[in-house]
Amino acid sequence: MLKRFYPSEYVDSVYCIDFEQYYRIGYRGLIFDIDNTLVPHGAPSTKESVDFFIKIKHMGFKTCLISNNKEPRVKPFAEMVDSPYIYNGHKPSVKNYKKAMEIMGTDKENTIFIGDQLFTDIYGANRAGLINILTKPINPKEEIQIVLKRYLEKIVLFFYKRSREKKG
Repeated sequence: MLKRFYPSEYVDSVYCIDFEQYYRIGYRGLIFDIDNTLVPHGAPSTKESVDFFIKIKHMGFKTCLISNNKEPRVKPFAEMVDSPYIYNGHKPSVKNYKKAMEIMGTDKENTIFIGDQLFTDIYGANRAGLINILTKPINPKEEIQIVLKRYLEKIVLFFYKRSREKKG
């Protein structure tokens, strides 16, 4: 039952993922969550995030942002990193993961989703059939409803890590 929430990969930060390796093996589309994945919750784009998008696009990746936030939060960030976006994304609904792939001209075989929350980001990506990467949240200061979900995430991550150790 918990496996539906398990990520394909779990990393410390989006900025330490070997995107060159993913490109070499055929991935061409990257869908990102914004808050606590690319920048702290509610923060504007940073030099690091802008440079990061320049780098991955130079590699040949198409990008799209999906956020459950409203457009006034998402649009300025998307404009700064020069990426298409979907606001009010209703994650974990599959609809906008599919829409993001349509925007990029990719499919579930060559697209990766990257986000920081199991019950919205990763669960939705799994439902959409996408390989996905869970990142540790950038900043522990979050809205109360997210803080509460983090306690439940710890339980799922405990079993996820245990299942990985058994395979290892």
